Amino acid sequence: MSNRLFGTDGVRGIANSELTPQLAFELGRAGAMVLAGSHQDAKVLVGRDTRISGDMLEAALISGICSVGVKAIRVGVIPTPGVAYLTRFTGARAGVVVSASHNPVKYNGIKFFDDKGYKLSDEKEAEIEEAVKTGKFPVPTGSKIGTVIDFADGWKKYKEFLQSTANVDLKGLRLGVDCGNGAVHKLIPAVFSELGAEVEVINNTPNGNNINVGCGSTNPEAIRDLVLDKKCDIGLSFDGDADRLIPVDENGTILNGDHIMAICGIYLKSQNKLLQDTVVATMMSNIGLEMALRERGCNMVRTKVGDRYILEEMLDKGYSFGGEQSGHIIFLEHTTTGDGLLTALQLLSIMKKENRPLSELSGVLKVMPQVLLNARVRNKNGIYSDEKVKEAIKEAEEILKGRGRVVVRPSGTEPLVRIMMEGPDEEQINRMTQKLVEVVEKQLN
Repeated sequence: MSNRLFGTDGVRGIANSELTPQLAFELGRAGAMVLAGSHQDAKVLVGRDTRISGDMLEAALISGICSVGVKAIRVGVIPTPGVAYLTRFTGARAGVVVSASHNPVKYNGIKFFDDKGYKLSDEKEAEIEEAVKTGKFPVPTGSKIGTVIDFADGWKKYKEFLQSTANVDLKGLRLGVDCGNGAVHKLIPAVFSELGAEVEVINNTPNGNNINVGCGSTNPEAIRDLVLDKKCDIGLSFDGDADRLIPVDENGTILNGDHIMAICGIYLKSQNKLLQDTVVATMMSNIGLEMALRERGCNMVRTKVGDRYILEEMLDKGYSFGGEQSGHIIFLEHTTTGDGLLTALQLLSIMKKENRPLSELSGVLKVMPQVLLNARVRNKNGIYSDEKVKEAIKEAEEILKGRGRVVVRPSGTEPLVRIMMEGPDEEQINRMTQKLVEVVEKQLN
C-alpha cells in the first residue's frame, strides 16, 4: 500500500498483509470518532461482501467502532449501495462496507459513507487518516463502551426500497442473472421474481473464495452464455459488491455503462426527469454516447475517471443522472451512489414501458472505434510540459476535430502514459495512436 491510506475508493490492499486487522481496528476507531463521536447514542452501520477475509476485518472494524463509545449496527453480507441506503434508513451517523468490489479475493477494502449515504470528501478522509496516524482516541470504560446491534434483516429493507424505485410489473420477462458469487446473491432472485419476472441464476453460491472468479461483471462471457442457452430477454451481471452492472441483450451482445446511460438518459429526458437535460460521464465514455445524446437534445459533461467525481459534478451543478462505462450508474433521484440492482430495475422498467427489446433500445448508441495504448516512460507528467508531446497531441486533435477524441493522461499507479483515441476510421486511429505512443516514449524517457 502507498503512504496515503485512502485511494480513489476507500482503503484497499491484500487482506491480512496490507489491510490487516490492526489497520481495520484503527480505521474503525478513527472513522467512528470523526464521523459519529460527537453525537450522543451515535451508531455506525457495517456491511460486507462475501470474501473470506470479511469476517476477520468486519470483527476488527466493529471492535474499533465500539472502543470509542459508538454503537455498531451489523448488517452482514449486503451490496455496497445497500450500506449507503441503510445508513440513511437507520439514522446512523455513518456507514462502512468491507469490500474490494470487482477485485480478486485476496484483496479487501474499507469504504465509508456519511450520514446521508454519500462517499466521503477528500477532506473528511484526510481527517480520518490523520486520526489513525496520531492515535489519539477517547477510551471510554464501563457502560460507555459501544455495543453491537445485529440487523440481519437489513437486506429485506433494502430490497423493498429497490422494488419501490421501479414501480413496474416484470411479468413476461425472462432474466439471466450472474451474482458473481458476491453480496447480491441473497437479494436475487427475490428482487426480480417478486416483481413477476422469471429468473435464471448462476454463480450465487459464494464460499468465501469464489467471488469474481470467472464470473460477474468483469467476466460477462458467463452471462452471455446463459442468455443464449436459456433464451433470456436480458442478462444482468454484477460484481462482488453489486455497485455496477454489465447487461447483455437477448442476442448475447455484451453492453456497458455507455449503453445504459444512452437508454436511460434519453428515456429520462422524454419523461422530463433528466435535470438540465444533462448526463454526466467520465473522459473514458465513448464519443458515440455524446453524439447519441446530442441528437436527442441532451447534453453530456465529462469528469475525471471515478464515480466519486461524477457524483461531485452532479451535486455541484444540480444534475440528476450519470455514470461510468464500467457500469457504475447513479440515479440521484433515488440514491446517492452507483447501484447495480437499482440500475437493472430502471433498465427493465424502460424495456417494459417501451415494450421494446434491449437490442433495439441500445441501438441508439453507435459505438465509435476506440484504441487504448500505454506508453512506458520515466517522466509521465512530462505530457503537460514537453513541447513536442503537446504539439503531437494537438496535431491528432486537429485531425479528429468534431469526429473523434484524443485522451492522454498519466497512470495514477504506474510509470505509464495512457493514450486513448476514438474516431470513425479504426485503421486511421490505430496508426495515429501508435505514432503518438512513439513520440511520448521518445520525448519522456
